[in-house]
Amino acid sequence: MDSKTIGDIVKFHRKKAGLNQKGLAELAGVGKTVIFDIEKGKETIKYKTLINVLHVLNIKIELKSPLMSLSNQENYEKI
Repeated sequence: MDSKTIGDIVKFHRKKAGLNQKGLAELAGVGKTVIFDIEKGKETIKYKTLINVLHVLNIKIELKSPLMSLSNQENYEKI
């Protein structure tokens, strides 16, 4: 998923939540410019900042990989 797609998702959820950029920024503890940058697909947003914004909008990130099942299996074998 690229940064433009993430920006589109954030914008869609923000609007559905009835928030403007300033309102979302206040709830997430970031500046309004950060919300603008995310929605425009800027690629240099700090991870923690993005996580804060996504948390406010109740958006979760899911990591997928063909190796995830092996990773989980190896973790269980160590226990």
